[in-house]
Amino acid sequence: MFSKLIQYFIPANKIADKINIRNEMIFISVILISALFNLLGIVTACDIKLYPIAYMLMFNAAFSILILFFYKRGLSKSIAGNIFLLQFEVTFVAQAWLQGGVISPATAAFFLLPAIAMLIMGKGEALFWIVFSCLTITMIYIVELKIGSPAISYPFIRQTELFFYSVIATNLAIYFILLVYENGKNKAFKDIATQHKNLIAAQEQLVQQEKLISLAQLTAGIAHEIQNPLNFVNNFSELNIELIHDLNTELKNDNSEEVQLILKNMVDNLDKINHHGKRADSIVKGMLMHSRTSSGIKEPTDINALADEYTRLCYHGLRAKDKSFNAKIVTDFDSSIGIINVVPQDMGRVILNLLTNAFYAVDEKRKMSDRSYEPTVCINTKWKEDQIEIRVGDNGNGIPQKVIDKIFEPFFTTKPTGQGTGLGLSLSYDIIKSHGGELKVSTSQSEGTTFIINLPVH
Repeated sequence: MFSKLIQYFIPANKIADKINIRNEMIFISVILISALFNLLGIVTACDIKLYPIAYMLMFNAAFSILILFFYKRGLSKSIAGNIFLLQFEVTFVAQAWLQGGVISPATAAFFLLPAIAMLIMGKGEALFWIVFSCLTITMIYIVELKIGSPAISYPFIRQTELFFYSVIATNLAIYFILLVYENGKNKAFKDIATQHKNLIAAQEQLVQQEKLISLAQLTAGIAHEIQNPLNFVNNFSELNIELIHDLNTELKNDNSEEVQLILKNMVDNLDKINHHGKRADSIVKGMLMHSRTSSGIKEPTDINALADEYTRLCYHGLRAKDKSFNAKIVTDFDSSIGIINVVPQDMGRVILNLLTNAFYAVDEKRKMSDRSYEPTVCINTKWKEDQIEIRVGDNGNGIPQKVIDKIFEPFFTTKPTGQGTGLGLSLSYDIIKSHGGELKVSTSQSEGTTFIINLPVH
């Protein structure tokens, strides 16, 4: 029945709010319980013939229910809560004065007001009621000093009983408040832990999605790149078939010079078939390397070859998706760099992401520019003392200065909804940091953007 009564007083516009419904139930429960305590207090007040207090307690009980009716119909929680506490403040002052002043049992009840305010409205309101209650007790004390303590009309033994019951009731009420608060805190921690777990799972899914997107971007480029060596393999295989027929003819004619010449051509063709077969094999291995989970182990890597490979794969992948896309590619690889230790899968993802962003930027500018604009993407490497520098630049529109500080944050993207997860640059930043390096950006409005990777070489 009590639960149904609580449900009845919950405002209609807050019933659907599953997150804050518990706070609404606590707020209503506290007011209903206080009304019940007021009704129980009437018996005690009548027993000791303090009829003014009995009438006041009766009024408080009715007024508390009235507050809930107004709250149900739209009165704000802050106003309802403060009115509720104020009528108790007035009641406690009257009870304290009629029961002997500062030393009366009712004085202990003043400590409930800040605790109730904390429970139903928050720490801001609780601070106000701590100050207000202390000022009220101080005023009672000052009045007593000026005019003396009020006379008590009931025996000392009844005073002792009232004080005892008041202390017990106050402690039970404070315990109830703390229990509700502690349960609420534990539930909040549990909800936060669940939300954090769900967030981590969602982030992991998005990271996997980002990797799948980069793999999809590579797939079209790989298909284009692998077609060339396969064409060579097919063509030279067909040539060798023709040469074998010629060889059979020359062998029947016993023409040794032609036989030797045909064999030499066949060997040359087989060398070319072997070369292009290995080229196709390296492309497939590169795709597999990119698709599998990074081991996190650094391997000796030709950074120039890696950058060159991903540049071509990225470009041809974008061309396969959009035949109208075109861009000039400028490369400048420092041959003195040689082999360095990096995680090739991770470094490939970084280069691919930066190139994809660069190609996207120049293509967007191309769509808004006249024919004189030539989309250009540059990638170069350079040896600089104890580190190498990789630059990926474009002559697109640049990055607005107002968002430049946010581009490495997870889930931030300047692309339209559905065209980016906002994780590419964030993952790239983390990968470079894990290599002990640094990823920076330099941009100029309407002129372009350059991402600079600095990797230490130990």
